[in-house]
Amino acid sequence: MVIADKAYSNGVIRSLLASRGIKTVIPQKSNERASRKHKGTRGGRSPAFDAQAYRGRNVVERTFGLAKQWRGIATRYDKLAITYRATAVLGAVITWLRK
Repeated sequence: MVIADKAYSNGVIRSLLASRGIKTVIPQKSNERASRKHKGTRGGRSPAFDAQAYRGRNVVERTFGLAKQWRGIATRYDKLAITYRATAVLGAVITWLRK
């Protein structure tokens, strides 16, 4: 399942993912809704949207936002992957302890 924001709401992306059997949760842009309404019955059916699944996207996005507040994680100063991972884990633990 791909959960994305309105920037990824277009027919090409939706049809590509559907052809591969991947479900999408992408809200429609307002101009897409207006165009569909203007076309009437020729506008087709609006794509399915699971609001509950979309709420989970916000949690993930906020978590990445918190991680990017750590300068070492945002810019990746560490040369070794293991050191970078340790920095990311340390940042996550400190963020978790603050809450």
